[in-house]
Amino acid sequence: MDASIHAPLVSRIRGLKSPDPDVTAPIASKGAIVWLTGLSGSGKTTIAAGLADALRRDRPGVCVLDGDELRRGVNSDLGFSPEDRAENVRRVAEMARLLAGEGLVVIVALISPFQKGRSNARAIALAAKIAFIEVYLNCPMAVCERRDPKGLYKKARTGTLTEFTGIDSGYEAPLEPEIVLFTAAESAGESTTALLEFLRDRLVFA
Repeated sequence: MDASIHAPLVSRIRGLKSPDPDVTAPIASKGAIVWLTGLSGSGKTTIAAGLADALRRDRPGVCVLDGDELRRGVNSDLGFSPEDRAENVRRVAEMARLLAGEGLVVIVALISPFQKGRSNARAIALAAKIAFIEVYLNCPMAVCERRDPKGLYKKARTGTLTEFTGIDSGYEAPLEPEIVLFTAAESAGESTTALLEFLRDRLVFA
């Protein structure tokens, strides 16, 4: 069994990247990008929705960019080759930058499987002086596959779905995320609360 299932929850917080007064300014005025990454079934969509609901109690300027929704719309022309995955991440990062630049807290729920793509997304945000908070939903693939809320793992195992992350396409775990949520060891509500408290401790809400 993956040891991360039982990892102490206090070890989740890695701390924000090097302080930059322009980037770490209150998100009430600057906006921010909260980027959720993890395998399919790790809880990204559920936690993103719960976090958005909680944040809206303090401020109205919150939106969610969900990878599945974007794949059905603005990114419907993209496949799942490494090149298309990189372009998918780039487009989402640019959309998030534009929205955060208008003062919104943008919650991105996207597998974004490769370190290079996530690093590029961070660079896009930081070049615009926008805070970028990478959130890694650490959940073993065996747990994600048991959950399989959309039946995607089953399709991948039978060969009806190809280039699926975790089965025949890789996932590179983040090297230095701002926070890790162990979503196999806690409920979606507990993970959402932990993330909300992390953000409250570091960013000002108005």
